Amino acid sequence: MSGSVTTTRNDGVLEVVLDRPGANAIDAATSRELGEVFAEFRDDPVLRVAIFTGAGERFFSAGWDLTAAVSGEAFEADYGIGGFGGFPELPGRNKPVICAVNGMAVGGGFEIAMAADLAVAADHATFFLPETGLGIIPDAGAIRLPRILPPAVANEVLYAGRRLDAAEALRWGLVNAVVPAERLLDEARELAGRIVDAAPLAVEAVMAVDRETNALTLDEAFAHLRSGQLDAYERMLSSEDSEEGPRAFTEKRDPHWQGR
Repeated sequence: MSGSVTTTRNDGVLEVVLDRPGANAIDAATSRELGEVFAEFRDDPVLRVAIFTGAGERFFSAGWDLTAAVSGEAFEADYGIGGFGGFPELPGRNKPVICAVNGMAVGGGFEIAMAADLAVAADHATFFLPETGLGIIPDAGAIRLPRILPPAVANEVLYAGRRLDAAEALRWGLVNAVVPAERLLDEARELAGRIVDAAPLAVEAVMAVDRETNALTLDEAFAHLRSGQLDAYERMLSSEDSEEGPRAFTEKRDPHWQGR
């Protein structure tokens, strides 16, 4: 692993730190490395949740490395198995990723934060998409942001580069919490710990249900849920853990999850 990406494991949590001095911008090689990291996270049976953050306090990530672009790296370069940033398009990922936004989330950095399952932000963090001012568009942002923000707000961010501060990000549901910078990782770790305490197959099932039904009508979603074709949901229903949870509750003890 290069010095641009460092990882730490702790009690089922993988912490991934992007450390590219200047602005934590991401070139294709760094994105491919992140993809390998998150693929290993996906496939490791011990790891349950990942926290992704940037080094320092000024930038979470400035997104696409424009220096690399000027040097000839194509806008549609090979960004690796998980797409730009390593996890947003990773096939088969059934474990949550939390972004701890430690500063400016710009362009692709904002898109990475939007792709996370949960996010916490330092109180000085800002979020913006400058791409139209550079003659390009934020591909993932143009798809994701209108699904999160009210249309007028999303359009101003996308068309005119409006900057959202941490308080606005919280108000619009882009992040779960805003905390002082010195508490950012503690907040992310506390959130990750609550996920680790949950039943792994249940978390996987929730992610699968959301992924496979969010484009369906309510009636279609329930029909798909009951069809027997949603594998993660069926595994959860027939698991030992689905019996352990109620048993532990009635016995007034913590459950002992087996992941089976």
